[in-house]
Amino acid sequence: MANSRSAKKRIRQNESRRVRNRARKSAVKTEVRKYLNAVTAGDVHTARDLFATVSKKLDQTAAKGTLHRNAAARRKSRLAKRLNGLLAAKAG
Repeated sequence: MANSRSAKKRIRQNESRRVRNRARKSAVKTEVRKYLNAVTAGDVHTARDLFATVSKKLDQTAAKGTLHRNAAARRKSRLAKRLNGLLAAKAG
């Protein structure tokens, strides 16, 4: 257990940040799940709309420091590949 005032404050800060970060990560996962369901169902229009939403949510989460910006970019890239594969399958 922490003894100094600064250590106690740090514990309080860490806990509030942990809760906030978990909420943000959960929101991102929810959006990604919706997007992947649309891609799996083959719904191009919905998937395209949801990709914009997911991209924005990932960028916001990275801007807040919950996710690293490169991790957000990597996830966006992988999701974009899924969308492009879907578009190619529908076109070809």
